[in-house]
Amino acid sequence: MASVVIDRVTTVTIQTLPTVDQVLSSAAAHASNEQAQAVALEYFSLQARAEQLAGERDLNFHLQCTDGSQYLLKLSNPAEDAHVTDFQNKALLHILHTDPALPVQRVYPNLRGEYQTQIVLNTEKVLARLFSFVEGTPLNRVAVPSRRLRTDLGAQLARLGLALRGFFHPAAGHELLWDIKHSSRLTDLIECIPNNEDRRLARHFLDNFKTYALPQLKGLRAQVIHNDLNFHNVIVDADQPDVIRNILDFGDMVHAPLINDVAVAASYQLGREGNPLDQACEFIAAYHRVCPLEDLEQHILFDLITARLVMTVAITNWRASVYPDNSAYILRNAPLAWSSLRAFANLPRESAQQQIRHACTQEAAL
Repeated sequence: MASVVIDRVTTVTIQTLPTVDQVLSSAAAHASNEQAQAVALEYFSLQARAEQLAGERDLNFHLQCTDGSQYLLKLSNPAEDAHVTDFQNKALLHILHTDPALPVQRVYPNLRGEYQTQIVLNTEKVLARLFSFVEGTPLNRVAVPSRRLRTDLGAQLARLGLALRGFFHPAAGHELLWDIKHSSRLTDLIECIPNNEDRRLARHFLDNFKTYALPQLKGLRAQVIHNDLNFHNVIVDADQPDVIRNILDFGDMVHAPLINDVAVAASYQLGREGNPLDQACEFIAAYHRVCPLEDLEQHILFDLITARLVMTVAITNWRASVYPDNSAYILRNAPLAWSSLRAFANLPRESAQQQIRHACTQEAAL
């Protein structure tokens, strides 16, 4: 349970957060670049210059080694469960085995052959992990992503889902607030949204999720999914921004309905003008070409997309109120989510469903 101060006189007590989401309500550890360099040398035998990168829950350092190689050193949130990080590591190793050509992040062992190392950092116990670092441009810095990039992202996410099919881990069923199937738990968090009209809009789409999507979730195919294909987690070629170089950050991975992965990614593919679904449907159609969506999945996809948008604005407003010093980073995806929700308020649900079905039908006919 956590209490969130929204203004000087109002405190909202959040009672519905799963206990594992202590990670979201716990501050990241603290470490200097010099400390990160010492960790890289002691546990991975890497002589490197470390530079801290932006992050929300963990500490991330870009390592530039004296031999020219580059890596990402991740120091976990002190509240992170070691079983969950092991789940993420094993998933990356599984992908390397099932589809080694997929442009996804790689995880590397320490000097003892282990993929995570518990260390004490300024009196706090954290997990140190070493990942690949691929040079390029984060997709969020590409002014106007092209249709080619959208369709390639759809195809790559479908391949990623196929690569993870059949993979399981004891921690795969861990509870994560950033899991669409837990959207009903957002009711209290919506109170952290400061504007009354915005709160009303968020409640409307959350009610739609509860009415139309939630009762169907148990009947959908489910597996381990990436669950966070946002623009900050995709690296494209600096000179050819249509070319995907890497998919990052498996920190929100969870066992859930497969269609949730599509909904999460599609929520970041929405257009800024006109009908937001026009661009997203290009992404959805490309996914459908590689991994066909079932009829029921197509039927509730719009409700899942809007639920994810509500998650984005509700969770980020809550976390920004808890960590105001990091609010700019935490709220980075909120403006697009709000503009999409406002546009969807003028789009009948049945029209959105028909548009998604048409995109999949057209793709199937090609």
